[in-house]
Amino acid sequence: MAVRTPDVSTLPGLREKPGPLPDVPPGKPMVAWYDPGVLAKTGMKTLLSGTIGRQADRRLLDAVARPQPLAFDYSEDDDHHPREELWLDYVADLGDGWDSTYAVASAVMAPALDVRDASGKVHPTKGGEVLVFGGDEVYPTASVEEYQARTVVPYADALNRRRHRPHLFAVPGNHDWYDGLVSFTRLFCQGRRSQGWRTKQQRSYFALRLPHGWWLLGTDMQLDSDLDASQVEFFQKVAKEIHGTDRVILCNAEPAWIKQQVQPRAGRGFMDHNIDFLEQKVLGKKVSVFLAGDLHHYRRHEDAEGRQKIVAGGG
Repeated sequence: MAVRTPDVSTLPGLREKPGPLPDVPPGKPMVAWYDPGVLAKTGMKTLLSGTIGRQADRRLLDAVARPQPLAFDYSEDDDHHPREELWLDYVADLGDGWDSTYAVASAVMAPALDVRDASGKVHPTKGGEVLVFGGDEVYPTASVEEYQARTVVPYADALNRRRHRPHLFAVPGNHDWYDGLVSFTRLFCQGRRSQGWRTKQQRSYFALRLPHGWWLLGTDMQLDSDLDASQVEFFQKVAKEIHGTDRVILCNAEPAWIKQQVQPRAGRGFMDHNIDFLEQKVLGKKVSVFLAGDLHHYRRHEDAEGRQKIVAGGG
């Protein structure tokens, strides 16, 4: 199994033998973040979503109304034989403007990509059967129109370089929550198919069973950076299916291992965050890879035990 997490700083030199590129359709420009109107609108959406989200968490309703398999199984092929290989792509913090989104989508949707490391060695990679969006799938605020223009269309147009649409699973970030997760749920949690992907998840969190005893878990941390009780219960059930030698890739919308250094939590006792409970009590040492976006760069950390903590927020 291989996970591709594009570092956009290397995109221009990735392909060893660049072929003719298709005409790039016109798209939305980059978000004007210093425009007073954009700042005011985004600030208002943030205030409203934070207030409403704390009073009416739609994840509780979705847990009842949207049944979802405990895990989507990619450990076997269509003939139920164990897979020897699965290629998976991960992209976070996308959907700002056409140029950046389409550039990354073109790399992700490429049927093959040769990646050169710092020593000059070339590693051939393949387009993933599974595509994971790691949070903030659109900017500045979520709406059906913004998702369509800034996320769906660029990836659909980039697919003309591949024959098969990947299965898409999406983790919501704070920008996805700015309309109460309404547009996110409509786009990613209703089994919709676009020209760029096919969706399968029914909730804003999910579990994937991967080959060779690997699992990928995608969480929904909402605006308070916490998991709801139904979600914790869901992952507790998943954890019972994870064998002692299995390993977990945990996808959160934010890199807690960095943010806790900047904003350390005081002792909260029984009010501690559910995300800590999930990581420490439910999954424990089974988590071998932490994967997150939110910070718009690529960086990999490794602790003394060899656990990988990766920020890949260059989508």
